[in-house]
Amino acid sequence: MVKKLKELADDKELANAVRSSAQQIWQAGLGAFAKAQEEGGRVFSKLVKEGTEFQKRAEDKVAGVSDSVSKLADGVGKQASGSWDRLEQVFEERVSRALATIGVPMQNDIAALHAKIDALSLQVAALSGKTAPAARPTARAKAARPAVKAAPKAAPKTAAARAPARPAAKPAGKPAARPAAKKKAPPA
Repeated sequence: MVKKLKELADDKELANAVRSSAQQIWQAGLGAFAKAQEEGGRVFSKLVKEGTEFQKRAEDKVAGVSDSVSKLADGVGKQASGSWDRLEQVFEERVSRALATIGVPMQNDIAALHAKIDALSLQVAALSGKTAPAARPTARAKAARPAVKAAPKAAPKTAAARAPARPAAKPAGKPAARPAAKKKAPPA
């Protein structure tokens, strides 16, 4: 029994030692917490101040970068526009050459032919002694007509007053088509 009492006494001392050690640890933790709370307020204020300064610097840098990127984008846009214009011009030239190669008449060719037809109609009318029918104005001629009528022109010269007429030129073009050859019947 004495042994048991000694063990209990040792257990009580051990418990007291553990309790006192835990008490000290608890008090050290409370002290650290109080100090951290005190320091934390100051550190927090300092961090807010540094964050505000950093934000101002970042905004200034972003504004500078934004301006330079905007200028760069404008320059690239202008270059691209010039490139597209040049590409469009090259494309139009190539299409025009291809159309001319296959014989498709251009708008200026058609206008020139209309002018020649009108001149020839006037010559034919002068030679035959009849008045020439009024030339049909083209869409371009209608648009180019002035709003105010021009003063009347002098009367055209008669056929007799003109110089002797030249013989009519042969019409240009393809020769007349030849009739197709008949197929021979195969021998029976």
